[in-house]
Amino acid sequence: MHNKTLSQLAAGLQAKAFSSVELTQHFLDRIKQYDGELNSFITVTDEQALAQAKAADKLLAAGNGGPLTGIPLAQKDIFCTDGVRTSCGSKMLDNFIAPYNATVIEKFNAAGSVMLGKVNMGEFSMGSSNETSFDGPVKSPGDHQAVPG
Repeated sequence: MHNKTLSQLAAGLQAKAFSSVELTQHFLDRIKQYDGELNSFITVTDEQALAQAKAADKLLAAGNGGPLTGIPLAQKDIFCTDGVRTSCGSKMLDNFIAPYNATVIEKFNAAGSVMLGKVNMGEFSMGSSNETSFDGPVKSPGDHQAVPG
């Protein structure tokens, strides 16, 4: 499923070829399998993601889903997400739990998307190589010697 485009995933959800819960679990399993070597996630929101996927499946079953309903995605750790650690890749904010959602998060939530977690980034989004995160550098999945940015 991870090789499909967003359009293909949306079509598969609409056709009930797979559920959002199945799709979300697939991506959570890949995160568990590969993130130890890639260091791409700062926070993984397993329970929240599966709850959002279940809600998306209900919307889809009722015919009320939009193009992003049930689609799993990762949010950059710079966007505040209510109740979720949002560190901006910085030691200073390492334990910060956002008390509200950023507008972009609100819009994805309203669209019924599923948040897998928060991805690693250069501290405060300074630079494009992901080498300056408090949580350590991110490795490119295609070449572990290269930067992903």
